[in-house]
Amino acid sequence: MTSSSLRKSGVIFGAFLVTTFIIGVAGALQSPTLSRFLSFEVGADPRLVGIFFSINALASIIGSYLLAKYSDNKGDRRKIVIFCCLMGLANSLIFAYSRNYYVLITLGVFFAALASAAMPQVFAMAREYAEKSGRNAVAFNSLIRAQLSLAWVIGPPLSFGLAIHYGFTSMYLCAMSMFIISMFVVAVFLPPVEKKSISSLSPGQLATANQSIFTNRNVMCLLLSTIFMWTANMMYIIDMPIYVEKVLHLSDSLPGALMGLAAGIEIPVMIIAGYMVPALGKRNLFFIAIICGILFYVGMILFTDPTMLYVLQIFNALFIGIVANIGIIYFQDLLPTRMGVASTLFNNGIICSVILAGIIQGFASQAYGHEIIYWIGLVMVTISFVFCALVKK
Repeated sequence: MTSSSLRKSGVIFGAFLVTTFIIGVAGALQSPTLSRFLSFEVGADPRLVGIFFSINALASIIGSYLLAKYSDNKGDRRKIVIFCCLMGLANSLIFAYSRNYYVLITLGVFFAALASAAMPQVFAMAREYAEKSGRNAVAFNSLIRAQLSLAWVIGPPLSFGLAIHYGFTSMYLCAMSMFIISMFVVAVFLPPVEKKSISSLSPGQLATANQSIFTNRNVMCLLLSTIFMWTANMMYIIDMPIYVEKVLHLSDSLPGALMGLAAGIEIPVMIIAGYMVPALGKRNLFFIAIICGILFYVGMILFTDPTMLYVLQIFNALFIGIVANIGIIYFQDLLPTRMGVASTLFNNGIICSVILAGIIQGFASQAYGHEIIYWIGLVMVTISFVFCALVKK
């Protein structure tokens, strides 16, 4: 490879990193303060806030899936990512200047649903580019996925800082600027990437890849495994701050420290896991991750000491770090001719888990106490292991 080719390849790789990070920051600016915005700025009561989150999640699942199907059939992914960023820009403008609940839950949610497809499309495009350029696709994805985690380390505190000190209008305009930068980087620095040719697949692989996802046993088992494990994780995220303060009577700053430690460990875990795929395989890494998840929830049931809670974050980070990185690649391998749908399925599995986790955590903790949440999490991760085992090699 010539020096100019190396430079060009480095620029493209850098553009993928920058795009993922900036779109991730835009999302991390908006999501953490949404309930606060709806409650204090819009004046919505808790019931309306809950309805907003549910409709927003369902709209994102539908919108991102429809765009994914279109992109796999005929769309140029670069143009679709730019379109999604444009929808994110429109969404940010509406939230910056409107305080009408019904405008936000109609126009705002509509634009947000279309914007939600941006990240899955970036990952689909990255996989196709990695294969076309002869890169290690899993390691390439690992480094890009780590940028999204980094964005969520930086984004939430920045979101609260902007909202509290400068107001929500400034915060949403800042998110809008992130989408503008992303559109520029994608349009200027990312190349058009040809989709995987079906001629490279055997007849058996082609038949499996193109069958309906609802009749594809491997895809459905992996999707169910993903939903169960992410629901357990989301229940932990929702419940743990309350559990630590009200049940364990520990410092109210401990939950933030625990989450920050886990997030910090997850980033190197993602990168290392990507390089371990050739030696261990994606399926075995998934099993290792789920076993770490089982150990984490057993530990949350058994231990109440702050030191042990810190130690348990190692298992939590291994669980989430591996799954967050390898999961999307696993789906793409099962649907090699439909990278957009594959990436979106993984993303939508996470969105489904957010809805389920909120419902289960609310009802279960109110009826049986916060301790039951970790028993439910343990059962869910164990079921996830079973579904993962049903996915053929």
